[in-house]
Amino acid sequence: MRTLETDRLTLRGWRDDDLDVLAAINADPEVMRYILDGSVRDREQSAEGLRKMRRDWAENGFGLYAVEVRATGELIGWAGLAVPTFLPEVLPAVEIGWRLSRRSWGHGYATEAAAAALRHGFDEIGLDRVISIRHVRNQRSARVMEKLGLAYEFETVVPGHDQPVAVHAATPQTVSGTATSS
Repeated sequence: MRTLETDRLTLRGWRDDDLDVLAAINADPEVMRYILDGSVRDREQSAEGLRKMRRDWAENGFGLYAVEVRATGELIGWAGLAVPTFLPEVLPAVEIGWRLSRRSWGHGYATEAAAAALRHGFDEIGLDRVISIRHVRNQRSARVMEKLGLAYEFETVVPGHDQPVAVHAATPQTVSGTATSS
């Protein structure tokens, strides 16, 4: 796995000691408000999520990065690429996604991290299309998607959760943002 760097962030692989921060993010009701049925995750669910993120890297050659603020080394969440198995109607597809701690919202970190992961997906992995999926009421994510160059395509419902979602998509020609990798 490559480490990606932006002006303010480092996107890196997951470490065992990341679980405490990940569990705290997943336990915040406001962070989880628009994720599937809106339920928070407990520590064991977060640990399983961390194991799944590591497996996805091994199986797919891409995945979700841990996102740190470069100036402080603080872990603030994740961003990256995943296969959206929760929405079978869009498959085969690769999704760009992010989840950040609430106190890191409003600083442009989601856009910066997702732009780096998206560019990596297009330039290094060779993807020709990436989607992003958001709850229809999640306007914060809608703004990030717009800044990234993702265009609205359609609305649907997540099976088993009855969650109304909007699907957005981008190609290498429509994205913005750059990143350096090391």
